[in-house]
Amino acid sequence: MPRIRQLPSSVITKIAAGEVIERPASVVKELLENSIDAGARRLDIELEVGGTELIRVVDDGHGIEPADLPLVFASHATSKLNDADDLFRIGTMGFRGEAMASIGGVARVTIQSRAAGHAEGSELFSDGGELSEVRPWNGSPGTRVEVRHLFFNTPVRKKFLRTVSTELGHVVEVATRLALAIPNLHVVIRHNGKMVHEVPAEASLLERIGLFFGKDVREALIEVKAEIGPLTLSGYVADPVCDRGNAKLQYLFVNRRCIRDRSLGHALQEAYRGLLMTGRYAVGFLFLNLPPDQVDVNVHPTKSEVRFRDSQALYHLVRSAVKKALLSKNLVPRLQVPEGGAQPMYPRGYEPAPGMYSQIPTAIPEPRNIAPQIPHPVLPPENGAPADVKPSPVADAPGSTLPIELPAGPLTRAIQIHDSYLIVETRDGMVVIDQHALHERILYEQLRNRLREGKLDVQRLLIPEPMELTMEQAGAVLEVRTQLAELGLEVEDFGAGTVAVSSYPALLGRVPVGQIFQSVVDVLSTKDRPPTREQLFDHLLATMACKAAVKAGDRLSREEIDYLMQLKPMAEDSHHCPHGRPTSLVFSRHELDKQFKRV
Repeated sequence: MPRIRQLPSSVITKIAAGEVIERPASVVKELLENSIDAGARRLDIELEVGGTELIRVVDDGHGIEPADLPLVFASHATSKLNDADDLFRIGTMGFRGEAMASIGGVARVTIQSRAAGHAEGSELFSDGGELSEVRPWNGSPGTRVEVRHLFFNTPVRKKFLRTVSTELGHVVEVATRLALAIPNLHVVIRHNGKMVHEVPAEASLLERIGLFFGKDVREALIEVKAEIGPLTLSGYVADPVCDRGNAKLQYLFVNRRCIRDRSLGHALQEAYRGLLMTGRYAVGFLFLNLPPDQVDVNVHPTKSEVRFRDSQALYHLVRSAVKKALLSKNLVPRLQVPEGGAQPMYPRGYEPAPGMYSQIPTAIPEPRNIAPQIPHPVLPPENGAPADVKPSPVADAPGSTLPIELPAGPLTRAIQIHDSYLIVETRDGMVVIDQHALHERILYEQLRNRLREGKLDVQRLLIPEPMELTMEQAGAVLEVRTQLAELGLEVEDFGAGTVAVSSYPALLGRVPVGQIFQSVVDVLSTKDRPPTREQLFDHLLATMACKAAVKAGDRLSREEIDYLMQLKPMAEDSHHCPHGRPTSLVFSRHELDKQFKRV
């Protein structure tokens, strides 16, 4: 067996570099964070060949004392910690004292710095870890770092780098995060002598988001603000119409540090539950501030992951604040026709008109003496009130967020087309409503409210209906039998993978038991981990509402249309069905006039 021996310092440095320095973007991140900690208000970043041949970062920070310059490339040398207790109240971007040593070990690095108040500065060169003598340098106050020929002495690492455009993209992403996190920071990025981005110091957060992510994202943003004790949350989230196919536009900052956190990412997605289609992700730029002793940033070499003392409080803060912000806005998508009269298309953003959604007629004819005969009946009014009772005005309805302004003049009635859509005239144009999506949302919220109040009607079966499943599926179902019973689905174990359903939600009396039960099995068997009680209830309520709602192709009577429109403003979120599809689309009068050449 080989004997244990001490590794040479050159090998130790390269091993450490492998943990911290993965690509040019890793170098840029460490250099920029050092500049921020030094009080820099301007950062100039110059790159060549995606940063593989040259990375130059110039700042206007406090600079480095000449006597301290050799310690820049020493392992575990830092000005940001005094003792071990400081690790639990870190307020700086960097603190480990490993970055410059790692960079110096795998590149040719020149550092030049002039401290504030000094007549001249000094410079030092590191060639793969071999240091030169400290020499005088006549430069302006601040620090200038040049990193050339990254991984020149570790060619295997260099082979794993991607294309120049890919590496440049990673560098820009690093600069983007800092530009968003630090107010009044002037950032300039150049590549091969050409300007890539310049962010003026006076640019607001909204202007910075627009600069990096485009006008469509900026115009779709909704402000978020919340506070619980010492915890504060601020930032923006985007209208659901501005969703994405991945979570790359979810930026989470904790005390100015951009982090990855599955719990907070999940909280953001949960706030959009019912507003996004499956597989779509919200866009958000959220900034959390909390006392430094409430967060541990010393859990990952690149400081990209943190650990919170009270993660549940942060989870609820993010979810509730984002949900409140979304419910306070008019989220009805608008149909727009592109120039040239092409077919209508969805916009990436939206242009909400004042009172647009509030113009949908909410007045109804005099109360009827018969219950509406919608093919798949809606829930009867709450508390057992007869169906001919007119609902209270929406302004006083629980969960209502938008005032409803009755249109002047006689009531404008909705009309049905293609047995699928309802058309309603408004002062600013017209609204096209998907009858299934709207009815599904109404039923979902009524089911949810009844479940919360313990008033969900249950129909017991005279003869329990057996369901044959695999052993794995049966085990998953039986594991959540208590939650299923709260939803009106009582199941019993018959052994050998068979379970029997003995009760059923009364709302779904016309839907086969096997059909609704199979949806339960599907959600339980397709998840990597068992769903939480809330997730399970939400999915099953959405499924029940979908099965019971009117369908596309169902012809509705005048009474049924009026009754559906009567219920519409009573929904907390009538803009989207529980699965995230829009229930309504607005076609403005201006667009109509444009198409008929009136403007």
